[in-house]
Amino acid sequence: MQVGKVIGTATATVKHRSMEGWKLLVVQPYMVDGTTPDGDPQLAVDSLGAGRGETVLLSSDGKGTRELLGDDTTPVRWSVMGIAD
Repeated sequence: MQVGKVIGTATATVKHRSMEGWKLLVVQPYMVDGTTPDGDPQLAVDSLGAGRGETVLLSSDGKGTRELLGDDTTPVRWSVMGIAD
């Protein structure tokens, strides 16, 4: 699990069938201090309705994401698990 900030959304005219109907967010992961970027921004599926500027909890658990999307062949790795208050 990792904390990140939503910096935008992504749209695609062609995408894997497992991603149909899912909102895609561009999220910048942060280190423990919450201000230092931890690598490049990641693309994450969102079922919670997070928006630009919100702090979210990300999961890179591939198995959990496959279960969330209901597809064992999905290329998606990151998913939003929560929105910080």
